[in-house]
Amino acid sequence: MTPIRSGHGVRARPPHATSVLTAIGIGSLLALAVALVAQHAFGIQPCPWCVIQRIAVLAIAVLALVGAGLGGLMRRAAPAVAALAVLGLGIGGAVAAWHQHTVAAKQLSCAFTWADRTLMSLGLDALWPSLFKVGATCADAAQALMLGLPFEAWSGAWFVMVSVAALYALVLAVRRGRR
Repeated sequence: MTPIRSGHGVRARPPHATSVLTAIGIGSLLALAVALVAQHAFGIQPCPWCVIQRIAVLAIAVLALVGAGLGGLMRRAAPAVAALAVLGLGIGGAVAAWHQHTVAAKQLSCAFTWADRTLMSLGLDALWPSLFKVGATCADAAQALMLGLPFEAWSGAWFVMVSVAALYALVLAVRRGRR
């Protein structure tokens, strides 16, 4: 951060919305990488709600990075629109993680739930099975991991952090647009 000099001392200049969006995008790609390592190296298979959350994380990464990249071209609109879209996806992802933990993980089968039907209609498992193929039921996927928390709790925490950061990026973008 570049310091701002004023008559009362030096204070830090707030980051640009594009910096926050870049951090969200890179962090989301890292979160997705953690999920893929857990799946392919440690055999923790995703359920339909896990895959829905993966789609949200991937969409967040793409929108955040595109919004940050376009921030140089369209300084006012692109970061604000991207932050708003990321905020919506972050909230949606948090709701999906909450639903997975409180409802889906307690059911014997995820078959024909909204998540399962959505994934079947999208056909992403055929397009990119290593990322989008369902390999477990929601009850099977509800395993305690680090600190005794299941994957969906970590996912939900990530979505909440993304939502807060996206809201901050939105505020920064709107403030910058007013100047």
